[in-house]
Amino acid sequence: MSALYTGVHVLSCPTRWSDVDENGHINNARLVGYIQEGIYDLFCHHATAVREALFPSGFIIARHEIDYLEQLYHRPEPLSVRLTVERIGSSSAHVEVNVCRDGLTFMRARTVVVARDRESGRSRKLSQDERRFLSAFMTDPTRGEAVSAVAQPPAPAQRMPVRPATVLGAPRRPRRRCQASAS
Repeated sequence: MSALYTGVHVLSCPTRWSDVDENGHINNARLVGYIQEGIYDLFCHHATAVREALFPSGFIIARHEIDYLEQLYHRPEPLSVRLTVERIGSSSAHVEVNVCRDGLTFMRARTVVVARDRESGRSRKLSQDERRFLSAFMTDPTRGEAVSAVAQPPAPAQRMPVRPATVLGAPRRPRRRCQASAS
């Protein structure tokens, strides 16, 4: 089930016992599944996307960049998978996904989603209606208007800093508060 907040698409996503690995927490590969469920919900199940028949040939995931911030454990309370659009290119959208529960962010991802052409299976330009739809989820609405008016080539990707692994006995990082965007 999804909900709409201004500038944010939120999917309520339960964890499952089968998501737990031998370490007792949700497996990292399953966390990638939550990202994909959120993106699919926005692009294919959002009421506006369905009503206006947007993305008729689907989309392609071109890139995932993920920061695992905290260990996540199975509990009955669902996760909030929060999506915002950071940038819109000529054929792609750069989407930030935060996986949260109880106000804490467990994982943050940046994903590049590319509109797909059914016949060739390759990328295609976003339609004006698709650009307008995606710009409603941008963290900076004025940027969305500018991007919609003029298709700009995507800027070079920025790499997220790699955090060192936690060492036994090392002090814990402070917990991160759940946000719609890391801006």
